[in-house]
Amino acid sequence: MTTAYRGADIFDGKTRRAGHALVVADDRVAAIVPDGELGAGAEVVRLDGGLLAPGFLDIQVNGGGGVLFNEAPSVQGVAAICAAHARFGSTALLPTVITDRPAVTFAAIRAVAEAMAQGVPGCAGIHVEGPFLAQARKGAHDPALIRPMAAEDLAALCETRVRPFLLTVAPESVSEAQIAALASAGIRVSLGHTDAGFDTAMRSFAAGATCVTHLFNAMSPLGSREPGLVGAALEAEAVWCGFIPDGHHVHPAALGAALRAKRGARKLIAVTDAMPTVGSPADAFELNGRTARRRDGRLTLPDGTLAGSDLSMIGALRHLVDVLGFALEDALRLCSSHAAEFLGLAATHGRLGAGARADMVWLGDDLALRGVWIGGRPVSPD
Repeated sequence: MTTAYRGADIFDGKTRRAGHALVVADDRVAAIVPDGELGAGAEVVRLDGGLLAPGFLDIQVNGGGGVLFNEAPSVQGVAAICAAHARFGSTALLPTVITDRPAVTFAAIRAVAEAMAQGVPGCAGIHVEGPFLAQARKGAHDPALIRPMAAEDLAALCETRVRPFLLTVAPESVSEAQIAALASAGIRVSLGHTDAGFDTAMRSFAAGATCVTHLFNAMSPLGSREPGLVGAALEAEAVWCGFIPDGHHVHPAALGAALRAKRGARKLIAVTDAMPTVGSPADAFELNGRTARRRDGRLTLPDGTLAGSDLSMIGALRHLVDVLGFALEDALRLCSSHAAEFLGLAATHGRLGAGARADMVWLGDDLALRGVWIGGRPVSPD
């Protein structure tokens, strides 16, 4: 079946076009053509203005729709989380399991493998955040479950077949040799929840780490004589940085300075670090036996520690544009194509061009989300 979408501007991931139609054949983009060159035979969907853009890709999603992945490490849990975030424009995401017992971690990995095999809409891989972190920067992670990486952990992780596979670790708990082995196995290693200094971080990057998890949060800060992980992340041109643009995790001035300072091609990725409250009326959930509550858009544990976020990707986009002053096209790249490039999915995700998946969002001029499609199929707003 061939469908042509016309009436909205089209942002293909690089260029914005007016007066064009997006042609979709089954679940793939076939072409973008001038309206006047649209041939007969396609079913035409007329869009009333706005912008058609690549769907959002979120590399850090702990939960959604009332489901926490750690508590539901199953295909059903993956499907529920993906469905919840699809309503907010995330057409692909990495379900994220945080620090837990090995049984939970590997159940989550198996669940994602099966979800991908079954074609669960939106499931693009997995993010394992912990348990190989630093106690000093534990954040909301359970300190009783944080531990160093053992030889059997390394072997088990390298034997997994889910790809993309993103693993957040701290140099305090994972050696440079282990980072190199993980990278050689095709696992994308990210540094986070660590007090590592600048030199240690740079050695970890040289060993094979290619990303930093939620820049500024739960890491050694930028100082005058010790630049810390923040300084290393901004200095290392080849390293990607995830960041949470919700107005709670990072002050807009600090985030704006980092976005301007990042060297090279500005390899930055907007993430939500979302918890079960996204897409759910519930204002509380259990996290490793502790209750996290939502208040005024913040999620906190009883001691005030931030416990993930209540952010959706459409919310992240609006924050980038309305608060940080990004041009819409630049903000869209931070929410989509940059993540696709980092994960090695740029051929199929983060763009609207021939051969790409027909994963799309339709935005109004006010950045209202007016439509979402995954593989050419519309996502119900309910």
